[in-house]
Amino acid sequence: MMIRKIQEIQSLHYDLLQSADPDHRLVTEYVKRGVCFEVILNEQIVGILVLLPTRPETLEIINIAVSDHYQGQGIGETMIHFALDHAKQNHYKTVEIGTGSTSLGQLYLYQKCGFRMSGIDRDFFVRHYKDEIVENKLILKDMVRLSQDV
Repeated sequence: MMIRKIQEIQSLHYDLLQSADPDHRLVTEYVKRGVCFEVILNEQIVGILVLLPTRPETLEIINIAVSDHYQGQGIGETMIHFALDHAKQNHYKTVEIGTGSTSLGQLYLYQKCGFRMSGIDRDFFVRHYKDEIVENKLILKDMVRLSQDV
């Protein structure tokens, strides 16, 4: 498995990004401001990671996605550790990540990787997404914020 910086976002990248964030407009906006990495396995793009400096000394994992076929194989965890290492090497002190309150698998993964809950942005998905999002048979409304010092 190889993780490398993306020079130009292609349609396959957008497909992966939108599997984690369905709003094409928002994805396009933060991809322009962030640093994007792709995960290559068996000569295929199987994952994507977008990192965005949000405040001095703070880096946010703004999007992380793994192709459905490759989920459950440790790729997401590898990308998170890559992001934490990248943050350390670039002198950030904190890494943040946000996910839906109904994103049970993601919440488990992030906590497994050492993130701790730091807040809830109530009605985030109601305010920022025009279409209702249903996940795990629940209407997604709130964003759970997690962070980790590096």
